[in-house]
Amino acid sequence: MKIVECVPNFSEGRDYKILDQIAEVIKSVKGAFLLDVDPGADTNRTVVTFVGNPDSAIEAAFQAIKKASEIIDMSKHKGAHARMGATDVCPFVPVSGVTMDDCVEYAHRLGKRVGEELGIPVYFYEYAATKPEWKNLAEVRKGEYEALPKKMKDPYWKPDFGPQKFNAKAGATAISAREFLIAYNINLNSRDKKKANDLALTIREKGRLKRDKNNKIIKDKDGNKLRQPGLFTHCKAVGWYIDEYDRAQISINLTNYKITPPHLVLEKVRELAREKGIQVTGSELVGLIPREAILMAGKYYLKRMEESAGLPEKKIIDTAVQSMGLDDLGSFDINEKVIEYAITSKDNLVNMTLIDFADELSTDSPAPGGGSVAALCSAMSGSLSAMVSNLTFGKKGYEKVWKEAGELAEISQNIKERSLDAIDKDTQAFYDMMEASRLPKKNDEEKATRNKAIQEATKNAILVPLETLEIAVEAVELADKISKIGNVNALSDAGVAAITANAAAKSAFLNIKINMSSIEDEKFQFYIMTKSEELLDKVNNLALKVEKEVRGKV
Repeated sequence: MKIVECVPNFSEGRDYKILDQIAEVIKSVKGAFLLDVDPGADTNRTVVTFVGNPDSAIEAAFQAIKKASEIIDMSKHKGAHARMGATDVCPFVPVSGVTMDDCVEYAHRLGKRVGEELGIPVYFYEYAATKPEWKNLAEVRKGEYEALPKKMKDPYWKPDFGPQKFNAKAGATAISAREFLIAYNINLNSRDKKKANDLALTIREKGRLKRDKNNKIIKDKDGNKLRQPGLFTHCKAVGWYIDEYDRAQISINLTNYKITPPHLVLEKVRELAREKGIQVTGSELVGLIPREAILMAGKYYLKRMEESAGLPEKKIIDTAVQSMGLDDLGSFDINEKVIEYAITSKDNLVNMTLIDFADELSTDSPAPGGGSVAALCSAMSGSLSAMVSNLTFGKKGYEKVWKEAGELAEISQNIKERSLDAIDKDTQAFYDMMEASRLPKKNDEEKATRNKAIQEATKNAILVPLETLEIAVEAVELADKISKIGNVNALSDAGVAAITANAAAKSAFLNIKINMSSIEDEKFQFYIMTKSEELLDKVNNLALKVEKEVRGKV
């Protein structure tokens, strides 16, 4: 699942009617999910957070910027926060299935459209910057809105997109790509703000001022104060006391969790706090967290306990919640705090009971159909291999293969999760084909547009089962591996894993083939059919081999 976060900041924090209009246009975009609207009266600025697939996120961002340019007048704006536009900044953040380079592309696509269609000067910053000196937002925004008339006459300040002309009402907008920011607090059993801040100075990247044995600040020969760097990069921290909780906290912003994840910071703080006689009672997540980040934490603690990390996602997340004390100050609902879970539709097929899914499958509705069943078979194959792996890991007599079994369990869970995702993707692909076929066809232009949409939707309806077929290859290879080293008492389950992988592959292939007859692109036809036939043969041959071997042993 490709998920992008977008965090536009609007130069309005007092008029809720304006903010409601901006929120509504975001919510009106299919595939975009509004997560938070955080206004500030003193700053006269509002931070909006929404997520979605790349196309939906770009569209929602454009519509929000367009609406802001219509209803916010920068010539009348006053506020404590630095700003230069009605939409001041608009960063894209990779969450799942996308890279930073992808987000740079999304930022550039949005900037081009904003500049050309709305006539707003656009500047790219951070990862999306086109000039090294513009990576720093403070440099791009220098002089703020009031400096724009002069900047629009200076060749150096020619916008990346949009006219080099002062837009008095909308100002200018800075668009970027940046890493996900995790707001994270560590709870202490102390009420002493100074103790919390001392720990914060030790861990934060900026560190603390160097002092001599008499506690005087050390300076270099030019009189500049010297600093002692902190233990973690991409970490900002400060200690404070919270009346509501009657305790001190270390308030932390982690700007790149892939380098500095919260669980590693927590463990170091626990260690440092113990040395000072302070107890860490737990921690608090402010806002939402990407699934990847909390899964990293769960797997870290499972492996530290020498337990298998090849478990269902929610069990891994539950391990992270317990280990980090994320429920110390209140309940921690993963369906509200983990981005991917927060935006998952409760009506998805994967959320149905087995009875409900079978009933839905048995009606005269053409979807869900064979493609979703193919993905379900692939998921079952991965689940069975995970089960055999976990029945082998840590079990007496299998010590030599514990490490490999643990690794196979994690791979199996990944196969299961990707397959489950494909169940709904396949059904949605069918609905997209139907939607394209309902487009108007009254004249040649409409017919051409409709035909193009049908072709694109049909290609996608082929690529989804192709993905299932590719996963089936991984699933049968996994079944083969675990059948050779796994717990003999579960050998039959390894055989069934191979059989269900084969069923997935054959089912997916039929769904590819039935839609191929509608494709006009002969090169696409040849490439996909050649590839899918090769993959099908590979799965079938290996599955039959595993089945035969297992039948000979049980």
